[in-house]
Amino acid sequence: MSKKTKKLDNKDKIVKSVNKNIRSSTRKLKPILKAIVGKKVDIAIRNLSFSEKRITHDIKKTISSAVANAENNYQYDIDKLIVKEAYCGKQIVMKRFRPRAKGRAAPIKKPYSNITIILSEAKTLEKHGTKS
Repeated sequence: MSKKTKKLDNKDKIVKSVNKNIRSSTRKLKPILKAIVGKKVDIAIRNLSFSEKRITHDIKKTISSAVANAENNYQYDIDKLIVKEAYCGKQIVMKRFRPRAKGRAAPIKKPYSNITIILSEAKTLEKHGTKS
């Protein structure tokens, strides 16, 4: 008896990049990540550059890492790459305490997150507003 080998047809060319231990909550990351899904990589990076949120710098680094992976490891055309998926997940939560009046203490939660960016090579580029 021999093992059956799986044939992997990579019709949908994807590249993945994960950034762990981002110092931000998932609640703050999700709206930013939803805004870049479906856009071309250069447009997504441009939109993140002009955003006033602090965390967009780390998201931009993750997208740039995924683009570098696509170019160096898989020899994809970086002009055709689009952001197929972008999601975040919870990591650890650091718990600190702040002294308050009358000897009490108030908790401070410092959440961390993971960001996963999945890029895909678009076969046909459609022109629809900013998504093109």
